[in-house]
Amino acid sequence: MLMQASQIRSCYIGPEISPEEFIKEHFFLYLAKGIVHGYDGHKHYEMHEGEYCLVKKNHLARYNKERVNNEFVKVVVIFDEIFLKKFAEKHKPVIKKFRSSSTFLLLNKNKMIPEFINSLMPYYDGFGKIREKFADTKREELLLKLLATNPTLAGVLFDFGIPEKIDIEAFMNRNFRFNVAIQRFAFLTGRSLSSFKRDFTTTFNETPGRWLMQKRLREAYFLMDRKGKKPSDIYIEVGFEDLSHFSFAFKKQFGFAPTRLHKNN
Repeated sequence: MLMQASQIRSCYIGPEISPEEFIKEHFFLYLAKGIVHGYDGHKHYEMHEGEYCLVKKNHLARYNKERVNNEFVKVVVIFDEIFLKKFAEKHKPVIKKFRSSSTFLLLNKNKMIPEFINSLMPYYDGFGKIREKFADTKREELLLKLLATNPTLAGVLFDFGIPEKIDIEAFMNRNFRFNVAIQRFAFLTGRSLSSFKRDFTTTFNETPGRWLMQKRLREAYFLMDRKGKKPSDIYIEVGFEDLSHFSFAFKKQFGFAPTRLHKNN
């Protein structure tokens, strides 16, 4: 018999993951309580209680949580490359090419997964993590179950190649809202930093830094002027880390504070 959802606690298994919007390693996300809103430059996603997904590495993504009845509980399991290579050597999974532009791969429900989530309870260390000596065993168990129910995931998880060179104009126009370093954009377009800067200047007739700033500020202007959004609602959405930096850059670009534009609507 499964434990009640109230007994499940947030935790993560595996190495730490970066809080930036570049997904460096694949990870599995199970949502026990609340709602998750995600965006990957292509589309928006929404997850609810009892749903789970695989979030693909080498992609840009933004996600935030929403409490339901003042509760939010998730379980995150990181499948880093070192672990995946050891798993592949041991289990020899059947790998078929998998193509999908989605960053969030929502998985079909199967009773094995909530049973696995409930099985984690005895291994908590009390600080939101599974005890280290059990971590790889539980990760291996989960991955075996995921591949049994979603065999096409092998084509995602065991592809250890780097991104191929892609069209820089289309990529940047789709992903300028993500607040990541120029080096990340270069990597994701299949270029070294120097070749990225060279190709970028040839394509846009502007440096990456200045182009990103202007593009983000114009998008912010549109959202406030045409959509009636507040500065505090959109500064993260358009790629700024904090409201004060956004307000300073906006005033420098347009000659007045963003709050004035919002008040005029």
